[in-house]
Amino acid sequence: MTIDEIWEHYRVDLEQAETKINDTLKTVAPAISVVGNHLLSSGGKRIRPFLAILSSKLFNVNGDSVSTLACSVEFIHTASLIHDDVVDGAGVRRGKPSAHSLYGNQLVVLVGDFLYANALRLANLLQRQTIMDALCNATAKMSEGELVQLSKKGRIDMTMDDYMKIIRGKTAILMSAACKGGAVLGNASQDQVDSLAAFGLKFGYAFQMADDILDYMAEEKKLGKSLGKDLEEGKITLPLIYLLQEIGREETEEIVKILKSDILSETDLAYVLHLFQKHNTIEKSFNKAKSLLHEAKKELEPFEDSVAKQSLLTIADYVVTRQK
Repeated sequence: MTIDEIWEHYRVDLEQAETKINDTLKTVAPAISVVGNHLLSSGGKRIRPFLAILSSKLFNVNGDSVSTLACSVEFIHTASLIHDDVVDGAGVRRGKPSAHSLYGNQLVVLVGDFLYANALRLANLLQRQTIMDALCNATAKMSEGELVQLSKKGRIDMTMDDYMKIIRGKTAILMSAACKGGAVLGNASQDQVDSLAAFGLKFGYAFQMADDILDYMAEEKKLGKSLGKDLEEGKITLPLIYLLQEIGREETEEIVKILKSDILSETDLAYVLHLFQKHNTIEKSFNKAKSLLHEAKKELEPFEDSVAKQSLLTIADYVVTRQK
C-alpha cells in the first residue's frame, strides 16, 4: 500500500477524529474557533493522531474512544506548535502565516492553553489511567525539550546526547504516547503496549531527524519554512552536529559567526551547504534516521500481519522519503 492508499483506507476514522476536533473548537469564545481552525486546517498529515488510530486498529478497536484519543493527541501537538512559534518568532507555519503573526501572541497563547486543557479533558474521558499518565508525561517532557533546546541555542558544544534529549521531548515522546494509547484501548498485553510505545519513540526520533535534515533541502512551499530556518534561529540539529565533528578550527569559527548572526545571508547558507556536501553530512544524517526506523520496525515483528501493521510499516518508510 502507498501512503495515499493508507490515508484513503482509514479515511472514515480520520474524518471521525476531524469531527471531534471541530466540535471541541465550537465554544463560547469565537476566537478559539478562528485560531484553532487556522492551525488545524494548515495541511498537516495528522501523523500523531494517525499513529493512535493505527495502533488501536492492530486490536480491531473502533468507535468514539479512538477518535477521542486521536483528538487529544492532535490538540497536544497543535498547542505545542503555537507556543513554539511564539518562542521562535516564526512567521510561517507549513507555508502559511503563523497564528501569532496574524492574531497576536496573547490570543494564540491562550488558545494553546485551551487546547492543552481540552486534550487532557478528552483523555480523561477514556477512563484509562495508563493513557492519561502517558499523555501528561508527554506534555511535561515536550516543555522540557523546548527549554533544553532554548538553552543550547547557538552552542556548538551540543552533543548527540543533548540532541536526542531535545527531539525526544519535541517529537518522539508524544508519538510514543499515541501508539501506547492505541494499544491500551485495545486491551493489549504489557509486552504489546511496550512494543508499540517503543515503536512510537523510535519512529518519533527518526521523524524529527528527517524534519531537521529537510530544513536544509526542501523548498518552502513543500516543507512550510524557508531553507536553513533552523540555522538562522541558532538551532543545532543533526546535520550540524555531524558537520562540527568533521571540520577544522577555521570552518568552525565561521559556523559560530553564522549562528550568532541575526540574519542568514544566501552566502552563509551556501557556505554551510557546501560543507555538508564536502563532508557527506546529509547522507550520514539520513543513515542515522534510517537506522532508527529499522529499529522501530523491528518492534512490530511480534504482531500478526494486518492492514494496520503494514500501514505502520509504510508510514515508517514515508518518514525518510517525504519531500526528499
